[in-house]
Amino acid sequence: MSDKIAVENVNSPGKTTNVDAAKYTAMRDAMMTGMAPDTPMTVKEIRAGLDPHLDQTLFPGGDKAGWWLKCVQLDLEAKGILKRAPGSPVRLSKISG
Repeated sequence: MSDKIAVENVNSPGKTTNVDAAKYTAMRDAMMTGMAPDTPMTVKEIRAGLDPHLDQTLFPGGDKAGWWLKCVQLDLEAKGILKRAPGSPVRLSKISG
């Protein structure tokens, strides 16, 4: 049985879900590597830059990367690590500091 990590969802405050810790951590690290502080990026732009940073044993050929990107995005927004810009499409930036 794999290790789990509790994640939050900015859209469901106070609720947590347990997910695979290795995949969560790998996706979070890949996202943070590809994002500059205080520079809004669309989810599509973030996804486009992920593949070189993804662990291919966890995400072979980018498989399931979109789902994990959304999972990590919502958790990091809930934790105040990512900030959503107003308007559409969704644009996210790392909060500096």
